[in-house]
Amino acid sequence: MTSLSESVSGLEPNLTRAQRVRKVLQTALFPTRLDLLDESHRHAHHVEQTRGPHAGATETHFRLYIVSPVFEGMSRVARSRKVHELLEPELADGLHALALTLRTPAEEEAAA
Repeated sequence: MTSLSESVSGLEPNLTRAQRVRKVLQTALFPTRLDLLDESHRHAHHVEQTRGPHAGATETHFRLYIVSPVFEGMSRVARSRKVHELLEPELADGLHALALTLRTPAEEEAAA
């Protein structure tokens, strides 16, 4: 069975990882806000960047800020699991780290 992220990213193989991540998350989470920051340059000299199966990989570390109604009623752990499940193919193919801020629209409004 093909996952949502595999089917979405598989449609346009020429996309960058950031574009694929954004497309998967937009399709699955219907976010009212989706900020994606590539922080890979801050980790360029880490061991996993210089050795191993993904040595020299780019787009390996992302900071994501997502506001989505899909997160309503979900714990913080469940939200994180959801995002990791959606991005599993990317995580298996060199995406190394995600820094996540995951909010509902009500939480975002309260924080403003």
